[in-house]
Amino acid sequence: MDATPPLSPAPVPPPLATAAVFSPQDADHLRTLSIAHYVVGGLIALFSLIFILHIVLGIAALTGNLPMKSGGQPSSPAEQRLFGWMFTIIGCAIVFGGVTLGAFVAYAGRCLARRRRHLLCLIVAGLACLFAPVGTVLGVFSLVTLLRPQVKAAFDLPAAGA
Repeated sequence: MDATPPLSPAPVPPPLATAAVFSPQDADHLRTLSIAHYVVGGLIALFSLIFILHIVLGIAALTGNLPMKSGGQPSSPAEQRLFGWMFTIIGCAIVFGGVTLGAFVAYAGRCLARRRRHLLCLIVAGLACLFAPVGTVLGVFSLVTLLRPQVKAAFDLPAAGA
């Protein structure tokens, strides 16, 4: 008699991970998010231009065309210069930052439509949350959509296009 132990059955390979399929609903969500990014990007840029008023006030204070009083007495030229520089610099920073953020949000909308630059779209979705309440809603919906595995896989395809 043969004293060899019985052979164990062959190991069964684990089932292949089924990749989620990019559906027409996902494509529709990306198209809608793309349009919303264009709109919100324009709104961010538009609302940041309100701070041009601060720049005008700062320049008026620097040139001496803005009469200023502190405690009933005319303010000193040093106080006027400080006020003018603060208003001008802060206004310029907010206008520049807002227009830049608006441009990035609009560019992310273009990238969403073309299914390119997934990481950039994620970062801009997070930054859009700063512009409450509209940007927060857009950012959250964008993050939820972009973090789906099938959407991320669609961004990785070389021939993906609008």
